[in-house]
Amino acid sequence: MKIALMDSGIGLLAAAAALRRMRPDADLVLSSDPDGMPWGPRTPEDVTEHALACARAAAAHGPDALIVACNTASVHALPALRAELEPSIPVIGTVPAIKPAAAAARTVAIWATPATTGSRYQRDLIRDFGNGATVTEVPCPGLADAVDRADEAATAAAIAAAAALTPADAEAVVLGCTHYELVADRIRAALDTTAPLFGSADAVAAQTLRRIGAAPAPADAPTGGLAVILSGRPGAFTPQALAYAEGRYLADAASSAAASGAAPVL
Repeated sequence: MKIALMDSGIGLLAAAAALRRMRPDADLVLSSDPDGMPWGPRTPEDVTEHALACARAAAAHGPDALIVACNTASVHALPALRAELEPSIPVIGTVPAIKPAAAAARTVAIWATPATTGSRYQRDLIRDFGNGATVTEVPCPGLADAVDRADEAATAAAIAAAAALTPADAEAVVLGCTHYELVADRIRAALDTTAPLFGSADAVAAQTLRRIGAAPAPADAPTGGLAVILSGRPGAFTPQALAYAEGRYLADAASSAAASGAAPVL
């Protein structure tokens, strides 16, 4: 079984790590676009063009499914990706976890990129799955880019700015960008709250396995292979990816498996 993930940058690490935990034996293909990052400020047409390029690079590896591990690409490019790849390759988008958050809390804050905040896509999700909760949309300019660069100072500043816009009575916070899940601990600390943070990585990984009819595997299953694609070129984990626990987990698993001869780097 081979599963590909695509994103503008390293936001795909959270879903990839979730998949590795659920299916240690799966081969993973990670396709990102460091040359074109960030996608948030781009036009919808431009986002779609870059997303298609990432998807095509991943599809060349023959995956059983493709995860669009990027909220911005899911908002703007999902129809084009599905039109090109399905039914041969199922395409799974990433949706902000509004539904479970609104089911658990009466006041919800959604942290998202400026491109997603206030978008019709997000407003429709709030309308359809908000469950009557009071929902505040919190734009987080620069946060995804700072996380992607592993820029500690810029990340802290962007988190602080978003925290200042978050209602103090928020009972749940939705992390509406995959990059944010990589710094969830820092977001929680800045908010100084015990309110739960709702990401999408685990749900997307589980949905992907359902789509291809695959059950979770035992934790001691052999580790699958790994391919890293950077703007269409074969690559490796960057220092920025290795700055996060999810990146180190994936890299360590791949290195251990390759050293033992159990699985190659694809």
